[in-house]
Amino acid sequence: MKVSIIGATGYAGAELLAILQRHPQVKITHITSESHTGKKISELYPHLYKICDMTLESLNDIEKIGADSDFVFIALPHGHAMDVGKKLENLPVRIIDLGADYRFDDVTVYEKWYKVEHTHKTAQRVYGLAEIYRDKIRNAKIIGNAGCFTTASILALAPVVKNNLVDVDTIIVDAKSGVSGAGRSPKLGNHFPELYDNFKAYNVAHHRHTPEIEQALSDLGGESVTINFTPHLVPMSRGILATCYAKLKADVDEKILDEVFQNFYGNEKFIRLLGRNAYPETKFVRGSNYCDIAWHFDERTRRVIILSAIDNLVKGAAGQAVQNFNIAAGFDESTALDVVPFYP
Repeated sequence: MKVSIIGATGYAGAELLAILQRHPQVKITHITSESHTGKKISELYPHLYKICDMTLESLNDIEKIGADSDFVFIALPHGHAMDVGKKLENLPVRIIDLGADYRFDDVTVYEKWYKVEHTHKTAQRVYGLAEIYRDKIRNAKIIGNAGCFTTASILALAPVVKNNLVDVDTIIVDAKSGVSGAGRSPKLGNHFPELYDNFKAYNVAHHRHTPEIEQALSDLGGESVTINFTPHLVPMSRGILATCYAKLKADVDEKILDEVFQNFYGNEKFIRLLGRNAYPETKFVRGSNYCDIAWHFDERTRRVIILSAIDNLVKGAAGQAVQNFNIAAGFDESTALDVVPFYP
């Protein structure tokens, strides 16, 4: 397959390039950057030297890039993929967007939370969370890759919501992310003296991944789901740990929880069930496409507490995009992703 990456110089784009570089069924034909056009990618990311020394192109001739590609990955900030998608809609090329532009069934939800007019409302798209929407992804023209916080949260909660084990109006997600999730562009809050030895919440009750989590859980449970989602920033480069809480229905016990998680994910390559009372850690999934999940039964409060850990740049972004690509292209789902987490 010939693939191109639009926006290859952000953290997610560079991670995607590194994964696709080792994919035996992929030829990377074009990589783009508007701010670094004409430079080699290895000048910006020296770890890619002699691995990938391709020259970055401009988006000026996106139709030509699309005509020369079977798949186009878009790794741009929200609001930019729509324009690319519209220009490519009459070509046979398929699109995987790592941003938010194609994640929502209802574009008015996107417009409300992202404060941007959606200019490609007629796009035929599916939500790109492989373990949940695999069958829809296979033939999709446009795949809206799931977000990082959302991946950790939805995968944690999907079994209990799908099987009607919890009261959906009691769901709380408390999640922590490494700073690479904020992107490569420098910001004061990501400046080393501001970040180091610090731990903070942000965008409380207003984070843009909230409606994305609600959309997927509502679809899974067959009823409208509204959650509390609170993100935090921790002084590490990679990783997300999500702690999810929900009130259990009266007849649910530990054995039912164990059985539901095993039945839901027992055959999934990239979901590692650590079991009841275990503790996932971000370091154990670092650099990998795995999502580690554990659950705790609090008999005193009748709540389930579900923990999930992912690498935000891999399972939360580039790795998930390649997993979706493998499904859509008909390759083994783990191609180029079957790597051991790097440790320590």
